[in-house]
Amino acid sequence: MTSQALTLSPARTSPRQWLTALFLGAALVLTQAAAARATPETFAPLAEQISDSVVNITTSTTVAARSGPAPQIPDGSPFEDFFRDFMDRAPGSEEGPRQRSRRSQALGSGFVISEDGFIVTNNHVIEGADEINIEFFNGEELPAEVIGTDPKTDIALLKVDSDAPLKPVPFGDSDSAQVGDWVMAMGNPLGQGFSVSAGIVSARNRALSGTYDDYIQTDAAINRGNSGGPLFNMDGEVVGVNTAILSPNGGSIGIGFAMSSNVVTKVIDQLKEFGETRRGWLGVRIQDVTDDIAESIGLEDAVGALVTDVPDGPAKDAGMEAGDVIVSFAGSDVADTRELVRRVGNAQVGATVPVTVYRDGEEVELSIELGRREEAEAVPASISGNDVPETAESDLLGITVSPLNDEMREQLGLSAGIDGLAVTDVNEDSEAFEKGIRAGDVITEAGQEKIATAADLEARIEEAKEAGRKSILLLIRRDGDPRFVALPVS
Repeated sequence: MTSQALTLSPARTSPRQWLTALFLGAALVLTQAAAARATPETFAPLAEQISDSVVNITTSTTVAARSGPAPQIPDGSPFEDFFRDFMDRAPGSEEGPRQRSRRSQALGSGFVISEDGFIVTNNHVIEGADEINIEFFNGEELPAEVIGTDPKTDIALLKVDSDAPLKPVPFGDSDSAQVGDWVMAMGNPLGQGFSVSAGIVSARNRALSGTYDDYIQTDAAINRGNSGGPLFNMDGEVVGVNTAILSPNGGSIGIGFAMSSNVVTKVIDQLKEFGETRRGWLGVRIQDVTDDIAESIGLEDAVGALVTDVPDGPAKDAGMEAGDVIVSFAGSDVADTRELVRRVGNAQVGATVPVTVYRDGEEVELSIELGRREEAEAVPASISGNDVPETAESDLLGITVSPLNDEMREQLGLSAGIDGLAVTDVNEDSEAFEKGIRAGDVITEAGQEKIATAADLEARIEEAKEAGRKSILLLIRRDGDPRFVALPVS
């Protein structure tokens, strides 16, 4: 019996497989090395690089004096003589003593964007200020003037006159900032001055309360006084302007927000050129397309912006109609209302742009010359939902409705040409109630067709059922604001 030697060898591996494994191993090592380099050992070089460009901002505001009537002291009171002497000595008018005016100070941060002295900060840092003082890292102080402000994005542009060129910092592309990237904030938290904090990008495209919000969320420590300061990437580029924090106690809990640089740069360019913003204006009222709305109008996906009203303006001139869904603007698809508002606002005033709308199951191409939002006149209607008289009522879809008459139009503040159904009651157990329909609302369209009677509404409901729709789209008006609501028909 002969024995066989057992050896470990790549007997079952071809040379090509070994070569592939070698390359994969090398790639893995390089990837791990790159990841290791992505974590900075220190932020000191970056802090030194940008420190001369970040400024502390101190503002002073005169708080007006207040005056009021003299305190009333009952006759015979033991304090009567004391208060009479006090009033005689106190400065003021015949109505009583006047408090002295006082100066109020506030602190914030900012950063230099040009050698000739332009500085960016938050609007709320300098709003209402009589004096604005800029302190640089080297201790130099200079007064600043306001070039322009934009409350909608909370951005302000200042200017100082310096004998020597200042050291600016560049803006970076905020769209390239990824969740998990390292960022660094520098500013004047709680008046401490030129303080550095570091963290990561926690989230992107956050919206707080503004129309044009596009915030970067970060866990880098941001406190009061950091407002207006820069949020840097690791290349020393500004990717955001620190604006707000979410906090139950006023201090940092690791949830801070910086307005993205791609929003800020557009605002700054306009403030520098015009001293004000000039945003594009389409002239429509819109709402998001929900799944049930999409189903009710035959739209395949719940995307785009549903037009609820078209007042006089660019869109109306181009033929847009209430009930249209804007699915494309200037050649790019529209995901929702927020995206549309931002893109229209960023568009050039006076530019003619192609707009695609979904209407009656087809796409319609429009060409719209944009107006200027700041100059657009609002078209509010004054409607009150109180004391709607009841007449010829009908119950449909959990809603009690009554045709509009002249008396109801007058009470609701509607013009004589408005037809529809006034909502007089809503079943609290119905989906109509859950979706916010209330007494005093006016239904002017159903299934994207105008209605004037309960019979019209019933006919539209039957048409929706026959077409296999699960819901019907209603156009509701309340206090001058129209919105679409989809209600189930089965």
